[in-house]
Amino acid sequence: MRLFLAINLPAAVRSEAEAATTLLRDTAPELGWVHGARLHLTLKFFGDVEDARVDDIAAAVAGVAGQHREFLLHLGGVGAFPNFRRARVVWLGVEQEPRLELLHHDLELAFEAVGFEVEGRPFRPHLTLARVKHALPEARLRALSRAAKQTDYRTDFVARSIDLMSSELSHSGPTYRTVMSAALRSG
Repeated sequence: MRLFLAINLPAAVRSEAEAATTLLRDTAPELGWVHGARLHLTLKFFGDVEDARVDDIAAAVAGVAGQHREFLLHLGGVGAFPNFRRARVVWLGVEQEPRLELLHHDLELAFEAVGFEVEGRPFRPHLTLARVKHALPEARLRALSRAAKQTDYRTDFVARSIDLMSSELSHSGPTYRTVMSAALRSG
């Protein structure tokens, strides 16, 4: 099973974010744009995992979620990894939030304890809007950068759970399914 951990967005926020990025989508329609229903904040990507490990993952997620309270996340700003001149991923920003950083850190420690590698890269929270499948001409990248600067979408939402998600790949894009959801403490 191909698995990842996510904070899923409320349906209204997903719809708003997709609508707010219409100019970007129209500027570079050849990119692999993520459908609004699939927008999420990835906390950890596991890749292919044996079915026998799912219970260990679910227990670790539940343990960490029980130690953290719900918190507010702020979305806004569009960018690209590594940058717009060499864009591979176009993203919607997630403002740095100490509670999110701590949650991510605790998840990494919990998964290291059950035999998963710690992510070597710094955690850069974002929502992937599009993947650049083929190199774009410089003029198209400049136009995309200009469209990103014109995209002024900002919103907040409460992170209420950590979701263990499965991803099934197909020619029409991935299909996500929630394997389990662990509620963060309310209050």
